[in-house]
Amino acid sequence: MDGEEAPPGALNLADYAPAGARTVDCFRRIRKIGEGTYGEVFEAMDIITGERAALKKIKLDDGKEGFPRQILREIKLLKKLDHENIIRLKEIVVQHMEQEDQYYMEQLLKGLHYCHVNNVLHRDIKGANLLISGGGKLLKLADFGLARPFTRDGSFTNHVITLWYRPPELLLGATNYAEAVDIWSVGCIFAEFLLRKPLFPGRTEQEQLSKIFELCGFPNEENWPGVSKLPLYKTIHPTTPTKRRLRDIFHNFDSHAVDLIDRMLILNPTELYDTLIATAKSMITFISTQKLQGEQH
Repeated sequence: MDGEEAPPGALNLADYAPAGARTVDCFRRIRKIGEGTYGEVFEAMDIITGERAALKKIKLDDGKEGFPRQILREIKLLKKLDHENIIRLKEIVVQHMEQEDQYYMEQLLKGLHYCHVNNVLHRDIKGANLLISGGGKLLKLADFGLARPFTRDGSFTNHVITLWYRPPELLLGATNYAEAVDIWSVGCIFAEFLLRKPLFPGRTEQEQLSKIFELCGFPNEENWPGVSKLPLYKTIHPTTPTKRRLRDIFHNFDSHAVDLIDRMLILNPTELYDTLIATAKSMITFISTQKLQGEQH
C-alpha cells in the first residue's frame, strides 16, 4: 500500500471543548458555595483522585454565540497567574454535548439520505465539510468536489474520502461501492463528536486498517463474505485482537447513541447498509426526540 500522510486537521471541536478536556462527569458536586452574574460555583470532588475543587458552572446566553467575553478574560488571566494566595485554574471541564450532537447527526443523516436517493455519493464527509450556520442550529453538508452520481454496478476510484474517515473496503482496494462508504464516514464523525478526538487517526493506509481492525475486529469470510477477493486483502495480517470491541470505548455514553455508531461502523458494507436502511426511521426518530439529561457547564 502507498504511504499516505494523515489529514492535516480533523473535526474542529474548538467550539465544544479544549483538546483533551475531561467532562464534568468526572466531578461529584458536594454543595453550592456561590453565585454571580456569569455562573454558579460548587464545591466538588474529583471522583478519580479524590481532590477537592471549586467547580464554576458558566451561564450561557442562548441568544448569543460563544462564551461571555468576561469569562474568557478571567480564564486567560488565571492561566497566567501562579501564586499561593491566588486561586489556580486547574482545568476546564465540559458537558457531554450528546443532545446537541444528536441534533447535528439528524441533520447530517437527512442531508446524506437526500443525496443517496438522488444517486449521489459525497465521498468526502469529514468535519471540515460540515458547516454550521443559523446561530449554531443548522448543519449543511458542503464540498462536493469528490461527489459523483453512482449506479449499483458502477466501478469507481477508491482514492477518495480523507484517510481518517475512509471505510475498510476502499482501503482494501474495492472499486465497486455505494452508499455504505458515506455512512462509514458519518459513523466516524459521530464517534468523534462524542470522544472529542478522531476515532481512527491513522498516518498511513496500513496503519488506518490496523486501527479499524483493532476496534471492529479482523475481517474474514464469516463476518464479511467476499472480503478475501478484494485486491489488497492478502497484504494484511492480523496483528491485533480480532474480537470486535468498538462498544467498549463508549461505555460511558448513552446506549442508543452507541447503538447508532455500532451500526454505522460494521465492516461488511452490504450488512452495514441493509441494517441501516431497516432501522433508519427508528434511529432518526430517536435522534429527534431523545432528551439526554445534563446541564451546560
